[in-house]
Amino acid sequence: MKKKILKISYSALCLALAMVLPFLTGQIPQIGSALSPMHIPVFLCGFLCGWPYGMVVGAVAPLLRSAMFGMPPFMTALAMAFELAAYGVISGFLYKLLPKKNGYIYVSLIAAMTGGRIVWGVVQFALAGLQQTTFPFSAFIAGAVTNAIPGIILHIVLIPVIIMALKKAKLVLND
Repeated sequence: MKKKILKISYSALCLALAMVLPFLTGQIPQIGSALSPMHIPVFLCGFLCGWPYGMVVGAVAPLLRSAMFGMPPFMTALAMAFELAAYGVISGFLYKLLPKKNGYIYVSLIAAMTGGRIVWGVVQFALAGLQQTTFPFSAFIAGAVTNAIPGIILHIVLIPVIIMALKKAKLVLND
């Protein structure tokens, strides 16, 4: 019971971080959104609490932020909800499944980043069809890779270091 309460508390903290971090990175207009600040707490939640919690935080964060602050715009938030939910599921599932060696944190993270971006592309394609517009492959590459390079680098550098520190402190609950 105590562990479940801790997981809910961690998840609430990650959701709160997903609401606040974009305000901080938004102060750097050139690369603020390219750092993908909402993704960080979702990855952390998946690693720390497990895939069900990561999925919920990932699905809720962009929609809640859109409703509360108008950013991201609703259609962007909708695609992001699926993307971030995939991040939470994949990072949490793989971290639990793979050996607990530090190298596997990177494997889980990169797999989650890849899977989430594919999910985002599929949802963007579906939304474009519903809106009778197009979503060409070049737009997928630009959105999922080219424009996301600063965030990809930040996530690969920052998230494993945080998880390793929390693991060392015995604060990771996804076992």
